[in-house]
Amino acid sequence: MKSGGVFDAPSIEQKIYDLEAQTNIPDFWSEQTKAKKTLSEIKTLRDRLETWQELHNDILTLEEMYELAHQEDQQDMEADLQASLEDIKTRFDRAVVIELLSGEADRNDAYLTIHAGSGGTEACDWASMLYRMYVRWAERHDFKVETLDFLEAEGGIKSVTIQISGEYVYGYLKGETGVHRLVRISPFDANARRHTSFASVSVMPVLDESIEIDIRPEDIRIDTYRAGGAGGQKVNKTDSAVRITHLATGIVVTCQNERSQYKNKDVAMSILKSRLYEYYKAERDRETAKFAGEKKEIAWGSQIRSYVFQPYTMVKDHRNKFSVGNVQNVMDGDLDPFLEAYLHWQWKGGTAVEEEDEDI
Repeated sequence: MKSGGVFDAPSIEQKIYDLEAQTNIPDFWSEQTKAKKTLSEIKTLRDRLETWQELHNDILTLEEMYELAHQEDQQDMEADLQASLEDIKTRFDRAVVIELLSGEADRNDAYLTIHAGSGGTEACDWASMLYRMYVRWAERHDFKVETLDFLEAEGGIKSVTIQISGEYVYGYLKGETGVHRLVRISPFDANARRHTSFASVSVMPVLDESIEIDIRPEDIRIDTYRAGGAGGQKVNKTDSAVRITHLATGIVVTCQNERSQYKNKDVAMSILKSRLYEYYKAERDRETAKFAGEKKEIAWGSQIRSYVFQPYTMVKDHRNKFSVGNVQNVMDGDLDPFLEAYLHWQWKGGTAVEEEDEDI
């Protein structure tokens, strides 16, 4: 059974068969981590298969009920049939989204970093608004949020890195990487003029042992420094903060959340591993695009979404033109429509669209 090309049952059944064959190998449990991952993958594939089988059976049952009601002119069944149809549609849409989250690291947790753009107080306030938005989104899904690096600035946040933990977090958030633009009447402007502010968002997967990234000691430089903060007890009196520079790529990561320098180093190395994964993946994608004839690339530094508070309210994704008018709901964490619209757009080819209105 297929659903618009999203789900291929024979392919899934073959994967389950191949993985179960591995469990019959005599030394299967000799590598515990790998064995557990295989069993987890089998369970995930079985759950996906059963979900679509149940949907298929329920659709057939609904068709039979409709035919029966139509033949016997039982109009009192209309409400029940409509309720069943809505339930199937909701489950179908959810199942499609899960099928679109099939990337190598889509099921993983994610690191999310926000950097304020140029513009001083305005940009730092915008970064803090985005930080609150993503935390609210995570809370809506009962995901765990941990702040790993936090640099305050006048009026808000200069930069912040958080880890969001939960199933498919990276898959949902991967499309958030890029530049986010705010248009509003500035609360910091005595003349109440309209201002435009920018902040960049970067999303990386928290990698497990199944994805290998080789980092040699000679490829990095590790610096320690005193952690900053809001003052008082939040300021560490020792050089516990860690900065790691990957010499070949110039990637720099920092962590100052933990009191221990060793813990900060471990977290920073994990973030560096994720940054390198994204870096090398982007390189592979660029090489592939050369042969695929890609016309336009959505890359780091490109404006992906605008949040307009004045002179009207709208949030618009510039890649797929998806938009909503209730900007406050979005700022309160109602991001799922944008995240799912991105997944569908990416699945269909991810061709960027030209903007016709400079105001949005």
